[in-house]
Amino acid sequence: MGNLTEHRTPTVDRHAEVAEIERMLVGPSLGDQTRLVTLTGVGGVGKTRVALTAAAALQPRFRDGAWLVELSPLRRQGALLAHVIAETLPLADQTTRPMIEVLAEYLAARELLLVLDTCEHLTEDCALVTEALLTAAPGLRVLATSRRVLNAHGEQVLRVEPLPVPETDDASPDTADAVVLLTQRAAEAVPGFTVTDADRAGLVRLCRRLDGLPLAIELAAARLGDLSVPELTARLGDRFAVLGDTDGIATDADPPWHRALRTAIGWSHQLCSPAERLLWARLSVFAGAFDVETVTRICADDHLPARQIPGVLETLTEKSILTWQPTGDSERYRMLDTIREYGAHWLRDLGEDDTLRRRHRDHYLALAREGDAAWIGPDQFAWYDRMTAEHDNLRAALEYSLTDSEGHSGLEMAAALWFFWYGCGLLKEGRYYLDRALAADTDPSPARVKALYVSGPVLVYLGDLEALEERAIECTALAAHFGDTERRYAAATELRVSVMRGDRGQVLARAQAQLDTDWRERPLTLIPLAALVFGSHTLVTEGRFEEAVAWLDELSAACDQNGEHSMRAWGDFVRSQAEMALGRFQEAHEHARAALRVKHRLSDGVGTGMALESLARAATAAGRCRDAAWLLGLAAQLWETLGRPQAGIPAVVAAHHVCERQTRQAVGEDAYRRYVEAGRTIDLNTGITAVLDPGDPDFPIVTP
Repeated sequence: MGNLTEHRTPTVDRHAEVAEIERMLVGPSLGDQTRLVTLTGVGGVGKTRVALTAAAALQPRFRDGAWLVELSPLRRQGALLAHVIAETLPLADQTTRPMIEVLAEYLAARELLLVLDTCEHLTEDCALVTEALLTAAPGLRVLATSRRVLNAHGEQVLRVEPLPVPETDDASPDTADAVVLLTQRAAEAVPGFTVTDADRAGLVRLCRRLDGLPLAIELAAARLGDLSVPELTARLGDRFAVLGDTDGIATDADPPWHRALRTAIGWSHQLCSPAERLLWARLSVFAGAFDVETVTRICADDHLPARQIPGVLETLTEKSILTWQPTGDSERYRMLDTIREYGAHWLRDLGEDDTLRRRHRDHYLALAREGDAAWIGPDQFAWYDRMTAEHDNLRAALEYSLTDSEGHSGLEMAAALWFFWYGCGLLKEGRYYLDRALAADTDPSPARVKALYVSGPVLVYLGDLEALEERAIECTALAAHFGDTERRYAAATELRVSVMRGDRGQVLARAQAQLDTDWRERPLTLIPLAALVFGSHTLVTEGRFEEAVAWLDELSAACDQNGEHSMRAWGDFVRSQAEMALGRFQEAHEHARAALRVKHRLSDGVGTGMALESLARAATAAGRCRDAAWLLGLAAQLWETLGRPQAGIPAVVAAHHVCERQTRQAVGEDAYRRYVEAGRTIDLNTGITAVLDPGDPDFPIVTP
């Protein structure tokens, strides 16, 4: 269990470091064990690869796996540290509790290794979070990588040294790790590269010149297609004094290694063409990965024409400045933090820092607006995939937008991303940014009305009635000063307040009022679809099943006509309740499974849990009580990650208890516990796959 499988491990051995990490974290006796180990060292020394190698070796020792948390895209956003850890783990809490408390509770009974990678820009936040989590979770171990120590209680530090290099030219290079890495990387970068007897001494000298620093070696290896080993060594030596004082790399490293790294990066930079150097600098505004189209839109201008961008990206990849990442039908690129820092330094020297960051923000604001308009449509899954891939860059754009001078654009962006927060399972982060955006720009405006309205579905999912009521009051008051669109936002927010209060009469009246508008003649939006869902669910609760089905028919028709999935799935969930009440258990099962397929695809935890509950009820009603018990266990596992069993909805909680009691009576206490435990302990995604594609004899789920 964990998320380490796709990450690259070293091509040279780091046996000593890995063995020492293993001894420190899981020593033979409790007295030998350390619960927090921080790997330090100069940028480019290979801290991340050592950590990943050690974590992969240690993973079988932890019942709940090893999990890599990449922190470099957070930049200075320490307030989101707990959120990022939770997103990495199978934890999608949807309560109003502070995320650090939720994390601590989740980890309390688990045996798990967290790898916090690249902590140097968040050391204080990392220290506070790790101390809190280690106090709450005795089975937790943390392995951090950082250029600076965290100064956390109980921290043990292990310095990662450069790779060994022979002291003399005539030593055998075949057993020197630095030379092995150089030859392996050269073979990858230069087709047909081989080491001759004449090259061996030169390879040793080159690695010695680079002090065995892995990143410097990899940058040098990428040039061996253009230069021979002696030429490369000579040119690097000529530039050592010139480039040794280059800025842009962290300043806390030991002088020789620091100088070698600055020299290698500066030398690589100098050997780049003007277009490559300019793009390198401009790419530093990205957080995480990026694709060709986005780079073209943000980085191209008269000095760097759009037609050149694909070719320059390719050559920067060949020179190890970028890492290429194929992703399904597309491809993306990444830049190591040390390389990005160098580019950011040059971007500032060029006087383009604010210009490029504004371009970056403008692009992602436009993307958010485009997604806002397109979400209720046939490309919902594609938008989910696209925005999830751009998560780090969306955060960076929001952070830039929430500065004092850019507060209004931050408000617009946080509101336009409603579908990301609500439709893609990022409720707590959505609330974080919406709260900040509303505080950053308090002037009355249509954008503020929309942000107040967008807070509605987020707060409903999080179960915060008090905050929702406050937002609804302000939304209604402000909307009176603007147009019809803003008044619709206010009415939709008031409907959600009625839903959370459990006022059925108000829900039906407000939902009907929204449906009595001209929404059928307008482009489809969330507002009438939500009214149909809330209204039909209320009708089911009141026992008016045929009326509910009529509302659901209209919902399904509107969604199907526009290719919409998410609200259609909520309709399927409600319809499964109605069909069950009408005794049509086969239909109830089919609609609940249809809802599950969509909600799981969109990472909608509440929707997924509700669909599993409906499937369990349908199984019990159809006499498949072992399946029902297993489904209840699977749902319980999911609710644990969300922190709100049955989403805290009274009617769903009551239905759950009825299903639980009937299932226990039908199969007996021992069998009930056995099947529930089987569902609770299976990998969640594996279990849901078994529900969606039944037929595997290893699972109890069968087609009804």
